[in-house]
Amino acid sequence: MPISFLVLRPATTLALMLAACAPGDRARAEAAQDSTPAARAAAPEPPRIPPLRTDSAGRAWAEQTLAGLSLRQRVAQLVFPWISGQSLAANPSERERMLAWVSRDQVGGLIVSTGTPAALAAKLNAAQMRAGVPLLIVSDLETGPGMRLSPGGTMMPPSMAFSAAGDTALAWQAGRATAEEARAVGIHMTLGPLFDVNSNPANPIINVRSFGESPEQVGAMGTAWMHGARAGGLLAVGKHFPGHGDTRVDSHVGLAQTGADSARLHDVEMAPFARAVRAGIDGILVGHIAAVGLEGPDAPPASLSPRMVGRELRERIGFEGLVFTDALNMGGVTRSYSVSEASIRALLAGADVLLQPPGHPTVIDDVVAAVESGRIPASRIEEAARRVLLAKAAAGLHRMARVDAGAVEGQVGTDAHRAVARRVAEASITLARDGRNLVPLRPGARVLHVTYTEAGRASAGDVLNRELAAGGLNVDHVRVGPSTPASTFASLRERAAAADVVVASVVIAPFQYRELGIRGGFGPFVEGLASAGRPVVAVSLGSPYLLESFPSVPAYLLAWSNAAVSESAAARALLGTIPIRGRLPVSLPPYHRMGEGITRGGR
Repeated sequence: MPISFLVLRPATTLALMLAACAPGDRARAEAAQDSTPAARAAAPEPPRIPPLRTDSAGRAWAEQTLAGLSLRQRVAQLVFPWISGQSLAANPSERERMLAWVSRDQVGGLIVSTGTPAALAAKLNAAQMRAGVPLLIVSDLETGPGMRLSPGGTMMPPSMAFSAAGDTALAWQAGRATAEEARAVGIHMTLGPLFDVNSNPANPIINVRSFGESPEQVGAMGTAWMHGARAGGLLAVGKHFPGHGDTRVDSHVGLAQTGADSARLHDVEMAPFARAVRAGIDGILVGHIAAVGLEGPDAPPASLSPRMVGRELRERIGFEGLVFTDALNMGGVTRSYSVSEASIRALLAGADVLLQPPGHPTVIDDVVAAVESGRIPASRIEEAARRVLLAKAAAGLHRMARVDAGAVEGQVGTDAHRAVARRVAEASITLARDGRNLVPLRPGARVLHVTYTEAGRASAGDVLNRELAAGGLNVDHVRVGPSTPASTFASLRERAAAADVVVASVVIAPFQYRELGIRGGFGPFVEGLASAGRPVVAVSLGSPYLLESFPSVPAYLLAWSNAAVSESAAARALLGTIPIRGRLPVSLPPYHRMGEGITRGGR
């Protein structure tokens, strides 16, 4: 259904057509509908789309399967342990452990980590062959299939890059590409996209994982991505309800808190989730986030809160799909609760899936005991198990659970999918400032390129450096970090004096258990050069919130990621071979506001 045709329709007709569209067409139509303020103001609320959509055969299979399960088997359906993506041959002990979880414990699904596409397909096929009830396989694919299918899968820029590009069609295409590669290896559901509104620059764990600080933009981009994924057969789980964006604690480490009152929660933090629910998202992951502004200073994690899951998510927002806890091995719950107690409280709150509980056989035993003692109503377990089975039917697992391992190579990391990643990366490049017109760099310029990175990123800046050199610049590249000695920076100041321009690239991205920010002597080094009037172009290859370390830099370019495709786009923008059109999806206080961005034409 052509977009131009839809845009010409009146808003009332468009809303009706959205309900009848295929998921992909619906996302593109929503993108068109959102394209003008007048259309947004006139458009009525589109019809609500139900989650866990399947045919009558799928619903019948779910009910028939549920009727044949014992109490213990129903509880086990709610448990999703973690497995690595290593090949079966590389880790025989894990293979035996995984197969025991499937056949002995009869778990309902698995959350899988990183491995090659071939290894993942073979491993998941082996698990499905052992399962009495097909397994629902979930995985984090926030930055595309390459985040887990590695090497080989397509790596996408992070969510914030999509909003910098400002194109929901790109989000749809990325969701579809991710779905096709995930389904090729046997992954049925992804724990994403994030619907967190990143309104707090000090947030240590969300950052570029969010689509931005505008609830409307987060909702639009997230639902477009979700529709693309659904069009490719991948179920999506929005996270981290009720919103992890305005928090200061990494919930992997401790209990995050949001002080938002009821009005802010509903107007800002939870608004994108409500939009996703109306659009038919299949799952919502509830975070280990205490809503102290709503429930008081002793608020439990939302994942264990009857008010947050039952009243806010289920009743007020009207979500009828699958509710996941965040991982039950995270500090946000383990510091205050045993795994079994957290699991019991999560189920009582209204969760359906217990994600990654350590010692899950004991958890199953303890939940069964809680039902038999009357603490958990049997109907609560039945309700949750039914939703898990409906999700399996929605993924088509009642028809076939295994994949064609021989076809994986031709379906993963395709040229078409990599082209999507390249288009996103190029469109996302944002020039926040350039007071001295340093960008694009002068042809043939002598460049001192200094890359700041944390330990473990030995190749950071390499693609950017290589492509700058290939573009005709004379590049001297040095990599530094938090522990780089002062003597090194003294030497770099001398080298900077001989250069025409200094490119200071920074690789900082949110990662669990890691501090987010520039440490050591790099910040003073860059600020010293800028304050002295040296031509410096700072390039962010991750977090946008860097200017507090060097506020005087005359030029600031943002590429959002140090994935190869993002570094390559940054290099071409600096060389002037692609246009720069991105806009900031977040504010950079006190220096730049959301929506700012300088346009440059490409040579």
